[in-house]
Amino acid sequence: MEQAAGSAQDDARSLPVCYRHPDRETGVRCTRCERPICPECMVSASVGFQCPDCVRGGSGTGHAPAASRPRTIAGGTSTADPRLVTKLLIGINLALFLAQLAVGDSFTDRFSLIGHAYSPHLTGLQGVAEGQYYRLLTSMFLHGGYVHILFNMLSLWWIGGPLEAVLGRARYLALYCVSGLSGAALTYLLAAPNQPSLGASGAIFGLFGATAVLMRRLNYDMRPVIALLVVNLIITFGVPHIAWEAHIGGLVAGVAVGYAMVHAPRERRTLIQYGACALVLAVVVVLTLVRTAQLT
Repeated sequence: MEQAAGSAQDDARSLPVCYRHPDRETGVRCTRCERPICPECMVSASVGFQCPDCVRGGSGTGHAPAASRPRTIAGGTSTADPRLVTKLLIGINLALFLAQLAVGDSFTDRFSLIGHAYSPHLTGLQGVAEGQYYRLLTSMFLHGGYVHILFNMLSLWWIGGPLEAVLGRARYLALYCVSGLSGAALTYLLAAPNQPSLGASGAIFGLFGATAVLMRRLNYDMRPVIALLVVNLIITFGVPHIAWEAHIGGLVAGVAVGYAMVHAPRERRTLIQYGACALVLAVVVVLTLVRTAQLT
């Protein structure tokens, strides 16, 4: 019995790893050469997935022509730095946080999300209802303190990096922005008009939702991402002064757009993927106009 148990444990530890990324376990193999490949290396084929080397003709060297570069499962182009956009987003968030610290409350009040209120640091009434629609976007890159930005940027790095590698840069950036705007729009619709809101949490919850959809698509174990979502939702509703509307709005948008990203048929992939983004943005516009009409 002890030998049998030990053998089972050895089998569990001997899961194949991606031939290009030895630190990543995977259960998916290239349909041509049968080498194990991780989500970043998967190139969608007519049947299953292929590795980048097989897509390039098996040479394993040189660069493929632009028309035949390896594509990810979502249709994105494989790149030398699959986390570039994530790094840029983190950089923008950190730069604006430094601006908040340097300029003070007047900077935060000018660019945070607020529906309709008088600001002690600015002249007169301020808010989205006053025509300051830019606040829906700029509030996504501001934070309320060191702990706030630390947790958000760590989450962005851990969740966003792998997702960017799978979706590709353009699709990943579209998902991030659409999710963040959806969270801001729902906050504007449901929160008190004088309640300020800021942070990248809406966009990050969208990445959570899209990651869950992707893991389901690849038949990966869903328990880790579900547990992570449950913990974050408990914090969302259990800790005071958190804009739950932004989290829920971003999560719903992330699931919807993420589903379109990884399930769109290959022949109409781009149309469906960006069409889904446009549809969600249309909902954002409608919610914003409805709330503005209520407040003016």
